[in-house]
Amino acid sequence: MTGFPGRSARARRAAAVLLSSLALAACTGAAAPTPSASPTDAADVALPPSTGGFDYQLGGAYEADVAVVVRDARAQPQPGTYSICYVNGFQTQPDEADLWRDHPELLLTDPGGDLVTDPDWPDEYVLDPSTAAQREGILNILEPVLAGCADAGFDAVEIDNLDTWTRFDAIDEDGARSLAARYVEIAHASGLATAQKNAAEIAGTAHTELGFDLAVTEECGRYDECSAHTDVYGEHVLQIEYPPSLAEAGMSFAEVCADPDRAPLTILRDVELVASGEPGYVYESC
Repeated sequence: MTGFPGRSARARRAAAVLLSSLALAACTGAAAPTPSASPTDAADVALPPSTGGFDYQLGGAYEADVAVVVRDARAQPQPGTYSICYVNGFQTQPDEADLWRDHPELLLTDPGGDLVTDPDWPDEYVLDPSTAAQREGILNILEPVLAGCADAGFDAVEIDNLDTWTRFDAIDEDGARSLAARYVEIAHASGLATAQKNAAEIAGTAHTELGFDLAVTEECGRYDECSAHTDVYGEHVLQIEYPPSLAEAGMSFAEVCADPDRAPLTILRDVELVASGEPGYVYESC
């Protein structure tokens, strides 16, 4: 599986590949306070452990001696771990372009009618959940992906790009939040906990109003925003940092680890998120 470079917290992005076509949708696939149940019925979902280690494997799956593993929706969960399934809920991936171009009404367009792409990732279209009809169309494509995560044996799902309405003014904020809440509802109905991805500025309402159970955050140490997540989700936050970004800020991973606001499970990964043993692989934890 080909990995994509890690996305900075400024862009609030993930590094991953989702599905190559809709046919793959049925993938085979002293503690801080524990959050209360979400507005949808989350009583039966399990939250991740806060000890035992964590790995972020979106660029390729491999066996790791940790308690929590995040993998792409196409991958199988690692047996014996708390496994989280990555799903891009608000943008497309390059290998899905043909699928989504067949549904242009679900994609954001500019005033001239052209499809809008992410400026940092111009081969990725932006989904437009502004209307009820658009949200239903998006869910027709992505709800089977969530179900596939549950069928494969994952414990939770990570929904990426929650923040698109903050980066693209034409997206209706209420529509984006409504779609997020539906993802949570669908995941909970399948027994999956649901992770908020980045968007630190709305962590409070993402938990209390949209129903997210935990958080996955990239570069919160680099940008001094970890407390925005840990104040809301307590110990149920998974944190990833990247060497080039820390170097740009003149920071070391040791400084991140010394931050009292960091997540209990914090790791340093290479921006390509390559599998262990591949050139460029980086992994440290604290």
